[in-house]
Amino acid sequence: MKKVGLFFGSFNPIHIGHLILANYILENSDMHELWFVVSPHNPFKEKKSLLSDHNRLDMVQLAIQNYPKMRASNVEFSLPTPSYTIDTLTYLKEKYPDISFALIMGEDNLSGLHKWKNSEKLIESHQIIVYPRLFEDQKPASELLQHPNISLVSAPVIEISATEIRNMIKAGKNVRPMLPPEVFEYLDGSAFYR
Repeated sequence: MKKVGLFFGSFNPIHIGHLILANYILENSDMHELWFVVSPHNPFKEKKSLLSDHNRLDMVQLAIQNYPKMRASNVEFSLPTPSYTIDTLTYLKEKYPDISFALIMGEDNLSGLHKWKNSEKLIESHQIIVYPRLFEDQKPASELLQHPNISLVSAPVIEISATEIRNMIKAGKNVRPMLPPEVFEYLDGSAFYR
């Protein structure tokens, strides 16, 4: 059965940290592909500097065009909002019954996983790949790491934040090293985040 890792996020914008992590997981797991699932704007949250769904999808597509095992997914654009991971996974399983989907998340999200909709079902029916994150305080020890469906990968910790990139663009600072070249060009020729 084909195995696909799902990396959810706003990708506002996608940056080299995302690509390094995605590539590491692909090269060090049994995943055949990794899909970047671009999360739509949540209508219950203030928009602030979130670019449109399609602009963010465009940037992901540009960023991964030279990575044949990576895909950009707009699956959540047509699903009811707010988007719940379990609902997206249920939809994908129905649409692609021959694919085994795994969820990719940061270690910081794992400690709050019990608050997610149908979290028990999510854990029981899907592999979850957890990547390390730096924490200001002590790392949250999660008993969930003992679960057979949850594995912690020793991926490199790349602390680049999209928020920091947006703030630097607004301040007129150079963000070229933090972005895939195609994404830098896309943003550089626009008024986005300014």
